[in-house]
Amino acid sequence: MAISVETFFLNPDAEGTLQAKIQQMIAEGILSGRFRKGEKLPSSRKLARHLGVSRITVTLAYTELQASDYLEARDRSGYFVSQNAPEPPEFDARAPGRDTIDWSRALGRRFTGGNTPEKPQDWSRYRYPFVFGQTDPSLFDHANWRHCALQALGQKDFQALTTDYYDQDDPKLIEFILRHTLPRRGILAQPDEILVTMGAQNALWLTAQVLLTQRRTAAIEEPCYHALRDILMQSRCYLASVDVDRDGLPPADLPRYADVIFTTPSHQAPTNATMPMARRKALLEKAREMDALIVEDDYEFEISFLRSPLPALKSLDTDGRVIYVGSFSKSIFPGLRLGYLVGSRQFIRECRALRASVLRHPPGHIQRTAAYFLSLGHYDSLIRRMGQVFARRRQVMEQALADHGLGVEGRGVFGGSSIWMRAPDGVDTAELDERLRARSVLIEPGQPFFRGPAAPRNYYRLAYSSIPSERIPDGIAILSEELAHLRRLAL
Repeated sequence: MAISVETFFLNPDAEGTLQAKIQQMIAEGILSGRFRKGEKLPSSRKLARHLGVSRITVTLAYTELQASDYLEARDRSGYFVSQNAPEPPEFDARAPGRDTIDWSRALGRRFTGGNTPEKPQDWSRYRYPFVFGQTDPSLFDHANWRHCALQALGQKDFQALTTDYYDQDDPKLIEFILRHTLPRRGILAQPDEILVTMGAQNALWLTAQVLLTQRRTAAIEEPCYHALRDILMQSRCYLASVDVDRDGLPPADLPRYADVIFTTPSHQAPTNATMPMARRKALLEKAREMDALIVEDDYEFEISFLRSPLPALKSLDTDGRVIYVGSFSKSIFPGLRLGYLVGSRQFIRECRALRASVLRHPPGHIQRTAAYFLSLGHYDSLIRRMGQVFARRRQVMEQALADHGLGVEGRGVFGGSSIWMRAPDGVDTAELDERLRARSVLIEPGQPFFRGPAAPRNYYRLAYSSIPSERIPDGIAILSEELAHLRRLAL
């Protein structure tokens, strides 16, 4: 690969001759890692013209760098970064002390400090990855997704690929969601009542920005999806946590002053509790009494392999007070970052305007690829295949957990992809996670799902979406051993 001549600039503060400055510029590029071994440098003529110096000056600089083993010359091809060039240091090679800004004063707002955990990017190298929300490459329909992507890149779809939708979305994707996805949840909507988002988290952020102020209160489940809590804390609204039970969010425990209620009725995150029909109706009635809005995060309804899911809260809503959040990132793959919001026209209009000011719209070719994947039936086939495999994995996991006497705290009534667990009192699952990683086992500690410094530390989540059935028993056996060890230490 050739290094662009536009990346070369002489440092006006550098000392020495022009030749020395050019040598320093190239050597710093190699030492910083910007120029890599085997990359071709611009010709002496081209670099001289770009820098406004004589060609002989550049040639002499190249010759000196070749003598120092920074560069190597190849017959009739020019100069390249030498294979024997010094390795870039692992630390930041910038000169210290350049940043003189007092960022504690300069930052107007802070968005760090939340409780969202850092998930390992190398999860697939672990032999027993009980991790939530990742894609199993053995289940994904690579061939048909590639075919749909190529179709979306074709001349026929040139407009969808290249157009600036500004604040609009791909009409093919909107049509599929309206005609196929939402009716499966009992929801009927119009095109101006739906907005495509960059995943469910982006949908929740847009919702919080539009609905909440510093004077309003959001009611959230305890425990709840940790990223939602971070979003709401950044909005500076008041937060009221409501403890969930085996049926999810109890309407009777909601504070009367709440303005917006966030809930996950189909698969409570993270306990997997499923809200029964009577409670769903009671929640709608309670929200009506309070004149509150409800945000329904239906993040995993497709993974219902035990029996058909209950109708969405949105389908039971007769007042327009429920805002529905859906996502394809859990069912297709998380890197897709494609979700959607369904709500009243006035609400969607404001979310659309906010989205346009931040990112305009999700990339057109991603929307069109997803639209083809959905409309050609590949998505339904993928969901059926996942359901069959997940049912088997869940059966194996439940048997392994029972064999070792491990405490199951919550299962999804209709399916899902994980089981909520409780370790013995005194066991810190963050410490358990550390010990398990050394034995190639990944779990998800539960403490980030709870609010405050007094949050319980003995919960954890086991997912079966990314681990083959045959590995589950051995992974659970290792988990049981480490739990027993930590329990003995806690006594």
